Amino acid sequence: MEFWHGLVNSKKRFLWVMRPDMVEGEENNGGYQIPAELEEGTRERGFIVGWAPQEEVLTHEAVGGFLTHSGWNSTMESLVAAVPMICWPYFADQQINSRFVSEVWRVGLDMKDVCDRHVVENMVNDLMIRRKEEFQRSARAMAMLAHKSVSLGGSSYNSLHDLVHFINSVSQENI
Repeated sequence: MEFWHGLVNSKKRFLWVMRPDMVEGEENNGGYQIPAELEEGTRERGFIVGWAPQEEVLTHEAVGGFLTHSGWNSTMESLVAAVPMICWPYFADQQINSRFVSEVWRVGLDMKDVCDRHVVENMVNDLMIRRKEEFQRSARAMAMLAHKSVSLGGSSYNSLHDLVHFINSVSQENI
């Protein structure tokens, strides 16, 4: 509910992929009562779905930011798409990825373990308004580096080529 309030209070348009079992609120007749201001704010500038094709969404020109747990795949998809992030890491590699997003690559903000509507609202506005150009510039630079690394002659391209060559050579030795 705190994330929802923060998104609505930011006054920015949003798409939120949220499973129905993720919302806790005041129980009412076997279901949860959603506050009227959240329903109205979502109707005006938000859209909630149970699933969306993440890579397609991230590459859409209307997307200005990504609120993520910062798993490696989501982080890489956002970097390649040049989309700044707000990271709310939960466990494992997410903590490190989130720190890299904010402190090393400077393509977003690390919310750490805070779950407060005012923090969410402020971070959305930092990402989308106050520090928008800074984050977009860094995100574009990282996307360019990512694309370069997988292109012919790039570091990732060459490493994969070397790995395939090594596997082929080892396989031929065992025949």
